[in-house]
Amino acid sequence: MLISIITAVYNRCDTIGDALRSLDAQTYPQREHVVIDGASTDGTLELLRATVGPQTLLVSEPDTGIYEALNKGIDLARGEVIGLLHSDDFFASPDVLAKVAAAFATPSVNAVYGDLQYVSAQDTSRVIRHWTAGSPSVAKLRRGWMPPHPTLFLRREVFERFGAYDTSYRIAADYDAILRYFGTGEINSAYIPEVLVMMRVGGESNKSLGKILKKSREDYRALRTNGIGGLGSLAWKNLSKVHQLFLK
Repeated sequence: MLISIITAVYNRCDTIGDALRSLDAQTYPQREHVVIDGASTDGTLELLRATVGPQTLLVSEPDTGIYEALNKGIDLARGEVIGLLHSDDFFASPDVLAKVAAAFATPSVNAVYGDLQYVSAQDTSRVIRHWTAGSPSVAKLRRGWMPPHPTLFLRREVFERFGAYDTSYRIAADYDAILRYFGTGEINSAYIPEVLVMMRVGGESNKSLGKILKKSREDYRALRTNGIGGLGSLAWKNLSKVHQLFLK
């Protein structure tokens, strides 16, 4: 089974190397890497050209943001299973893809995810938050639950059936997509109860108060659009992050 890993990147010369090394270290050989660079100007593109191998498809051109880039990657990917590796993230261990592939060995499984750790941008050995995902349910979705998006792997058929990322969202298209997929009750998922991905703190949605407010507005829109909930669900979603600070 071929697993396609998609990386959308723009001006991340300082961090993209860790992502590439963590993918190169994976023990699972049946994989491809689709890198969509948004015409970086800080040396990222030169680094990519110097380090990518035959399993990598590299495209560099301007885009409107991460979700357009991810959609490009999905369209270009050849794998039966598609996952993401953001340019600020890295896989937690060399056997992550092997464990994901083993979970997909059950034909009825069309989504696999695991836990996520947020780490310091200056010292990636220092864990800031630990996100234990747990098992899914529509009831939990209504209480703000979602699987950690960077750990989510989906069969291609999920994108074909339910669509990819809605680029009218600037920050919360991943949340909208998860609500769209898991809210139907038709996704059969497998949860791997261990950390799959390490993410540096300081993501786009939390850079400023303005970004946080915009993210909340988009989250609320996604909840209402998908018929999952409203302000109560949004409140639970934000409150659920607090305990992650104490689960390191």
